[in-house]
Amino acid sequence: MKSETRICQNCKSEFTIEPEDFEFYARVKVPPPTFCPECRMQRRFSWRNERTFHRVICAATGKPLISGFSSGSGFVVYDRDFWWSDKWDPLDFGGNYDFSSPFFAQFSQLMRRVPHPHVFNALTVNCEYAQHTGNFKNGYLVFASWEGEDVSYSARVHQGKDSMDALVVANCELCYECIASSNSYRVFFSQNTEDCSNSYFLYGCKGCSHCFGCVNLRNKSYYIFNQPHTKEEYEKKVMDFYLGSYAGVQRAKSKFDDIRLETIRRFANISNSQDVTGDNIKHAYNCKECFDASNDVRDSKFIQNTLQIKDSYDGYGVGGFAELLYEVFDTGVQGSRLCLGAIIYGGLDVYYSY
Repeated sequence: MKSETRICQNCKSEFTIEPEDFEFYARVKVPPPTFCPECRMQRRFSWRNERTFHRVICAATGKPLISGFSSGSGFVVYDRDFWWSDKWDPLDFGGNYDFSSPFFAQFSQLMRRVPHPHVFNALTVNCEYAQHTGNFKNGYLVFASWEGEDVSYSARVHQGKDSMDALVVANCELCYECIASSNSYRVFFSQNTEDCSNSYFLYGCKGCSHCFGCVNLRNKSYYIFNQPHTKEEYEKKVMDFYLGSYAGVQRAKSKFDDIRLETIRRFANISNSQDVTGDNIKHAYNCKECFDASNDVRDSKFIQNTLQIKDSYDGYGVGGFAELLYEVFDTGVQGSRLCLGAIIYGGLDVYYSY
């Protein structure tokens, strides 16, 4: 089978379907896409409200709720705890399939009849202002995160603790304003760091401790703006920045930005991976156009925010020892052949479901 160039039915731009793509579509028994990868991604995102909350009333109990659904959305919303209980039966809202009417029109009507949980969280404690989050305790405005405690104003946190204003971090504790960082302790205002501690304003550093305003360092201690110092010199100069004030932070950040912008950087944040394209990728093999992917991601394309997945295309927030996923979000957890749906956990051969 050869590559084919087609015209996107949405944006009218050209896109290519490769031979391995046709093989994947045959495996999951779906036709080739008519939208380009970018338009498919936009379509998935339009189904997911990750960070906007609304005040609604539980249709079953009358309890006031903070929900991802607005009161005018047309959906029936239940308190999550009530939704998980045995006090109602989803089959009561079912109906007969009409073969003379379009499937999607009937599916849309079904989605509006069947109640939805007010937030899509699982195994959370004191996380009323969280969404798409699981195994979390004391999270405030936390989104798309898994396993953590005492975290606020953050998204895509995996195993975080006592941290704020974090984005795409893993195994971090006592961190503030960190992006795409892992295995860090007491790191502040930093990006693309790994195995660092007790440091401020780092970019692209690994294995560093007690460093300030440094870029691309490896296994260094007591460096300021990429220059070595004694322990005493380091502590005095850091104290002189007076980071307890907004003015002090802005002064340090301005000087750090000057150094960061002048320093050579990697074209992409990729490590321990082979034959991959995208960014922020760790421990992956044969993945194309994947982003924020880690922990054994294999033979996949057009995936964002994923871990432990293989043989899958077009997904966001997917994985957890899953395979053969296609056009889904918030889906996986030991599932296989889950296609064209959303928020499906642990299933087999599930299509067009929510």
